[in-house]
Amino acid sequence: MHNYIQVESTEMVFHTKKGHFHALSNINLSVAKGEFVTLIGHSGCGKSTLLNLVAGLLLPTSGTLLCDNREIASPGPERAVVFQNHSLLPWLTCFENVYLAVERVFGATEAKAKLKQRTQAALELVGMGHAMSKRPHEISGGMKQRVGIARALAMEPKVLLLDEPFGALDALTRAHLQDELLKIVQRTHSTVVMVTHDVDEAVLLSDRIVMMTNGPAATIGEILRVELARPRNRVELAEDPAYVHYRKEVLDFLYTRHGHVEEQAA
Repeated sequence: MHNYIQVESTEMVFHTKKGHFHALSNINLSVAKGEFVTLIGHSGCGKSTLLNLVAGLLLPTSGTLLCDNREIASPGPERAVVFQNHSLLPWLTCFENVYLAVERVFGATEAKAKLKQRTQAALELVGMGHAMSKRPHEISGGMKQRVGIARALAMEPKVLLLDEPFGALDALTRAHLQDELLKIVQRTHSTVVMVTHDVDEAVLLSDRIVMMTNGPAATIGEILRVELARPRNRVELAEDPAYVHYRKEVLDFLYTRHGHVEEQAA
């Protein structure tokens, strides 16, 4: 499969008032087109830092990052990011929040009618067609995240980057949106990189799970390929021997071989 995202010998060192902080060390990762990859590890292992590097929100201290054989040197519409905080503008409706992104990407080349069509289609894709005229304070947390995902998808990105988008939601809403994300990715054939702390979420969604070692100077410890047939059904998988095996492999890495070490005083 074609390597669509490539992270090569990447290091990330932050320069702070307290000195240098070595966040990531010697990161090498390739993601194929259409692949769903999750990044998992304990807090402080650099998952979000790696995602921000792929997004172009950060530049590496050393190493190279490529998307479709082009160097990642800044953010771009081909890489859409969905954060844990939905980041919707409170004074705009759901439709207007998505339209703002659509206009930024396609406004110079498409008529307003087409832009509106794109916006509506994205909201309907995530099941929010009925709430297009509502403002963020009028809808639930799960619905806000749906709008955030719609905004990202409306840009027709080549890569969808998700930074714990369901982390702040209750368990039932989270499960429902995971199932919706599976359906959306199946329809759009998106390339996805997602940060998560949730082992079950990682196994349910992923083609591969990238397990990070503890920071500082965190790196990729192991990569687990999840060979579960798609489409996936969480109820059917609950007692599936393969699912249980993959889940145990991730738990063993996180809590046996790389149990979290509390930060020690200098």
